[in-house]
Amino acid sequence: MKILLAPAETKNDGGDLNPFSKENFCCEELFEKRDEIFKIYEEFINKSTIDELSKWFGLKKLEEVEKYKESLKNKPTMKAIQRYNGVAFDALDYENLDDNEKKYIDENVILFSNLFGPILAKDLIPNYKYKQGAKLPNINVEKFYMDNFTNALDEIIGEEVIDLRAGYYEKFYKVTKANVLTFKFIKDGKVVSHWAKHYRGRVLNAIAQNNIQNHSEFMQMHISGLKLNEIQEKKNIKLLIMDITD
Repeated sequence: MKILLAPAETKNDGGDLNPFSKENFCCEELFEKRDEIFKIYEEFINKSTIDELSKWFGLKKLEEVEKYKESLKNKPTMKAIQRYNGVAFDALDYENLDDNEKKYIDENVILFSNLFGPILAKDLIPNYKYKQGAKLPNINVEKFYMDNFTNALDEIIGEEVIDLRAGYYEKFYKVTKANVLTFKFIKDGKVVSHWAKHYRGRVLNAIAQNNIQNHSEFMQMHISGLKLNEIQEKKNIKLLIMDITD
């Protein structure tokens, strides 16, 4: 069983591992596809002005724009799960998991990078900037990854998956073969949106701590601050309606 997770706009700087290369990623046989997008991105960044990139990155501070205008080819890397930060990743609290729990996350969580496509939590990535929904010239990156990585992901995922992504990332990969658990979080009778990221992170933290191997084990697990209210089923998807109790 694998867990699908969205990335974050914000990232931790630094890293001390090898720069962008085939060995840094899962699905090594598809590395040339990642490299194709990487080269388009690098060319676009190199040719664009600071003002153009300010808009494309969604950044106002020019020193930040200058930093991300530099080539990524020789930038140091770190695990993707440590590179991203933000609400969901704070709630996951990866750094305070024990070694077995970290290994579980490393091997079983699939993230969806706007630049690098589907990656395992342990895959090594540099600090890059690519705003959700931004477009590169003459290519639909989401569709490109959907077309080229779906078969490989189907094989990796197998029969069961837990989908903690925001809906946008279905543009990169839509689960059609595996049985899916996904979530909606309710507080005082209303669906939460931004804070749903926090509860996705908490769900993932609990999954890792309990070494969950399948849907059956997940359904028997208690998650602090959440209570199952309802299950809605459609085709291969079970939507769990979770009441927030804290």
